[in-house]
Amino acid sequence: MARPTQRARTLSQNFLTDRATAERVARLAAPDRGCPPLLLEVGAGNGALTEPLARRSRELHAYEIDPRLVPGLRARFARSPHVHVVAGDFLTAQPPRTPFAVAGNVPFSRTADIVDWCLTAPGLTDATLLTQLEYARKRTGDYGRWTLLTVLTWPRHEWRLVGRVGRSRFWPAPRVDAGILRIERRPTALLTGAAARRDWADLVELGFSGVGGSLHASLRRAHSRRRVDAAFRAARLDPGVLVGEVAPDRWLRVHEELTA
Repeated sequence: MARPTQRARTLSQNFLTDRATAERVARLAAPDRGCPPLLLEVGAGNGALTEPLARRSRELHAYEIDPRLVPGLRARFARSPHVHVVAGDFLTAQPPRTPFAVAGNVPFSRTADIVDWCLTAPGLTDATLLTQLEYARKRTGDYGRWTLLTVLTWPRHEWRLVGRVGRSRFWPAPRVDAGILRIERRPTALLTGAAARRDWADLVELGFSGVGGSLHASLRRAHSRRRVDAAFRAARLDPGVLVGEVAPDRWLRVHEELTA
């Protein structure tokens, strides 16, 4: 795979140069050829990931914010009518109305914004993103701890770390390794109804508020000790457990008990 010759430091670009990694990400994003029917790529760069995505997709919209790279991309995929190279910032795009998936080697500095875009897009089925390894590990509980965003979105989205990519497989090499993050929208949400979703958000945000000194103490600000004790027993949680150590499935059990 040819080494890229251009880079805009202000855009936090680290181009993928390893063909095997590109193929792996493409297989995860489109495990069956032509499925998903619509695939959006974040940050096409020089097309290292675009190429295997194009072979596996029915329709591919490849977004590239760097105007210097767009002509080369369009020339490279001129004979692939199902590939549309879009010049501009992916974050300004309107989410498609039909179901779609997202894939990309995302700039580390813009990961949070891109993830937020994906989470709020109603038609998103899944996202396969090359991110900073630490970000992927934190969001997926790989450290044995869970973040507020992951727990808050868990009833609708599952987060998984599905691979690690060494820093040497990018140019210029970033300071840290990357992770392959999968965010999958559940076919059926674990909680349904506006009231249940509000109760869930209130509970999780209360628990992560840090007020009270522990998760047990924080929840007692809105629920009686008796009910919190019962919920912790049902979820098999120690009263002294730290909020970040509670896995999403245990949160669901606590929620079930406290809203019964």
